[in-house]
Parts: sequence; structure tokens; C-alpha cells
Amino acid sequence: MRFTMLNIRLISFLVFILLTLNMDAQVKAEEDVKKLLNQQVMDWNKGDIPAFMEGYWKSDKLQFIGSKGVTYGWQNTLDNYKKGYPDKAAMGHLAFELLEVDKHSRKIVMVSGKFILTRESGEVLDGHFLLLVKKIKGKWKVIADHTS
Repeated sequence: MRFTMLNIRLISFLVFILLTLNMDAQVKAEEDVKKLLNQQVMDWNKGDIPAFMEGYWKSDKLQFIGSKGVTYGWQNTLDNYKKGYPDKAAMGHLAFELLEVDKHSRKIVMVSGKFILTRESGEVLDGHFLLLVKKIKGKWKVIADHTS
């Protein structure tokens, strides 16, 4: 096959369009995941742990790694949050500082960041997290959370 200048331009244009669409999809995924995390912060700061947990995958395969080891399952994670944060005073005010939001595939985004939890008493708890977020049935959900 002989490539003409028109063929080369057409191929270049198609490659440009495909790259642009891919970049738009990446930006959209990252924005959607940031919205999910912002919603979780708002729910936490309202004292609503069940609403906060809506950002997590409702599955026995959900993985949460914290200071006490590995927890599997959405219900177990919810129960641990309720035990560790029994009331609004214990929950304090949560803020996230996102360090990196990186789309790894069409359905997987990895997020690293810092959390800052400030209680009315002035006590400040902080640490870092690494989340794997997956698009499941059209919605982004945290499927693995490593917080320390």
C-alpha cells in the first residue's frame, strides 16, 4: 500500500482524536473519583458513617488495611468505623489532601493522599491512605483502602 500525504494526514488526525478521547476519559474518571471522596468527607463531617460507607464497595471482598491489620467486607468495615468513632465528637472534622489521582485502566483509579482529623478537643489525627477505586455498574467505589 502506498501512503499518500492525504492518508498520512488522515491517520494522524484519527490518532489525535483517539488520544484526545482517551485523555478526556481519564480526566472524567479522575473528576468522578474526586467527587466521590468529597462526598465521603461531607458525609463524615455530618456524622453519618453509613452515608460515608456508600463510597465503598458493598462486598465481602472489600479490603481495608489499617493499624489493626486487614479487615475484609463492607459490613465488617462499617462495624469497625462505628466502634472506633461512636459519636460525632469522636469523628471530629475530616479533611483529605489528595496527593495523586491516577487512572490505571478504564475501570481502576488509584488515589494516594493524606487525611487530617481534627477533634473539638484540639486533638489532631493524621496519616496517609492509598485507595483502589473501581467503576462497578457505572459507579466508582473504593474496593481497597490502606490507611495508616
